[in-house]
Amino acid sequence: MERFGVHQRLALAQKGDAVDVLVLTATPIPRTLVLTYFGDMDVSELREKPAGRQPIDTRTIPMSRLEEVEDAVGRALETGNRAYWVCPLVEDSEKIDLAAAEARFEELSKKFGKVVGLVHGRMKGAEKDSVMARFAAGETQLLVATTVIEVGVDVPEATVMVVEHAERFGLAQLHQLRGRIGRGSGHSTCLLLYKAPLGETATARLKTLRETEDGFRIAEEDLKLRGEGDLLGTRQSGVPGFRVARLEFHGKYLGAARDDAALILARDAGLASERGQALRQLLYLFGKDEAIKLIRAG
Repeated sequence: MERFGVHQRLALAQKGDAVDVLVLTATPIPRTLVLTYFGDMDVSELREKPAGRQPIDTRTIPMSRLEEVEDAVGRALETGNRAYWVCPLVEDSEKIDLAAAEARFEELSKKFGKVVGLVHGRMKGAEKDSVMARFAAGETQLLVATTVIEVGVDVPEATVMVVEHAERFGLAQLHQLRGRIGRGSGHSTCLLLYKAPLGETATARLKTLRETEDGFRIAEEDLKLRGEGDLLGTRQSGVPGFRVARLEFHGKYLGAARDDAALILARDAGLASERGQALRQLLYLFGKDEAIKLIRAG
């Protein structure tokens, strides 16, 4: 669900009458996480991994050691393992993303031969499925990819993940990518390649990934780094929508505010009473008159 925007979520919820929406995610984006704090979404947590899965060894390595990483991947392939090589994000340019993936595919193919495959978002569905089927069957062992493999890919035999220019990815996205390995009983390794020098935020992101596989902690760190976005609007991260309050300082008051809001909605869901009208005026004054509709998107 984290790959959908606010209006897309609303559109899905409007497919029927009184639709219940279940949001499934490994790492909630900041806006969704804060909606759970506010009580606008009930939460169920699955904190245990499936039986038999091993911890993932996550390491950060500078791009200057690229050749060493390629050699390490080669040794993994020689022992029959399978690996993903995720190519860097280039902001707002799918064509450049694709060019980067194709260039890496060509370079790795020269080194390792026909065991290398390529998958990207501009492929047609059938072609993409064919590439993934060959990788799942072991006909190819090293899959060069864009972020198209971020979700919905389950190959338990894949034990190595290389993310090139990891500093360009968000925390939740890195966690989702890493989740493509460690799905079997074998030891798995995730190598996050970065270009030095790293900025403060990128350093914090990679440090978090090294320290934990806990999606809940990662989501909380993402919230601190990116901000919660606009709960009563459509921004899913960024500067907070509050004029005064900050979650890290005022979170302890949320329970009381939530209970009061729930009481108002239970007694006056349409905000038609005198107090309800006052609340409508507040929403208008704060430029949040779309709030009642948008907050239902999750």
